[in-house]
Amino acid sequence: MSALANAIGLSAPWIDERDEELVLEVLRSGRLSLGPAGPRFEELLARTLEAPYAAAVSSGTAGLHLCMHLAGVGPGDEVITSPYSFVASANCVIYEGATPVFADVDPQTYNLAPAAVEAAVTSRTRAVVAVDIFGYPCELDPLRAICDRHGLALIEDACEALGARYKGRLLGSHGHPTVFAFYPNKQITTGEGGAVTTASASELELLVSLRNQGRLETSSWLQHGRLGFNYRLDDISAALGIGQLEKLDRILSGRREVAASYDELLSGVEVELPLEDDADHVRSWFVYVVKLPAPLERGRVMAALASDGIASAPYLPSIHLQSYMRERFGFAEGLCPVSEDASARTLALPFHARLAREDQERVVESLRAAIQTG
Repeated sequence: MSALANAIGLSAPWIDERDEELVLEVLRSGRLSLGPAGPRFEELLARTLEAPYAAAVSSGTAGLHLCMHLAGVGPGDEVITSPYSFVASANCVIYEGATPVFADVDPQTYNLAPAAVEAAVTSRTRAVVAVDIFGYPCELDPLRAICDRHGLALIEDACEALGARYKGRLLGSHGHPTVFAFYPNKQITTGEGGAVTTASASELELLVSLRNQGRLETSSWLQHGRLGFNYRLDDISAALGIGQLEKLDRILSGRREVAASYDELLSGVEVELPLEDDADHVRSWFVYVVKLPAPLERGRVMAALASDGIASAPYLPSIHLQSYMRERFGFAEGLCPVSEDASARTLALPFHARLAREDQERVVESLRAAIQTG
């Protein structure tokens, strides 16, 4: 059998009969949206994350956008965020007519460097969007201190970090608005979908209204009190999310085991491995990303892997160097050198909770050969 016939994909969701059963239950009920599955999912998610409240939305991007409203971000404002992230971390700022300001990242964690954030604060700064990149918790306490000192809103993009812990507490339980995403490559999936956790009842009320076209809970059907969005999560997706949360511990455990296996197999390969956990930071494994040696051409490594039927991806391009960001704001190379170096050298390998050991061995042997041949 050829390598392509036995290809190893980059990610795969864990879908089983329980998920199918829950989705079928909704389909048979006829309540496909604004039914009981949504609140059930939100209640289970809040309980799982030890958060007071959770509002389900149609995507992580939608959640980040709604958080701009919670923070009162508007035209003329600046919002500091990470350049080393998925574009939604910055796009949500632009949606409200504000300007993203990129602070460089720490070379070990790839998360926002607090000192760089402090240096980026101006009189126009309204908020900080902190990213838990690749599921590794950001420096919440120093970032919160900066926000408190300057009167800024702190919003956490934990879209890749469901189940991670900072200083012993689950992300989402620290009080400030925290956004999660459930795309099929995430720890759990609802197909598309996301959620925002908060400790504020008033913020929850605003989130629930904004996601449903600005409808007020006290108003009658089709009466809307504010401009809102169609950011609801449908009941089919919520039902899938319930099944996913029921096995979250198994999913996270499986991902940890696959990551540990990669650590072992890659011990003799010339790559930089992901940062290990410490007392304050417990990662939730989203992707397994290695950093290649500086002289090596990443494109050639990826082509070699592809020829062996192995998927890989350049995680992550720096947001400020995306073409539309350059054209709109004039960003250029040199703005965030740590992020730019990581963007040129980091590579995501196939990774999910049930990736077979023999597939990992194939990946590592192919990567080893590609590095040796240059």
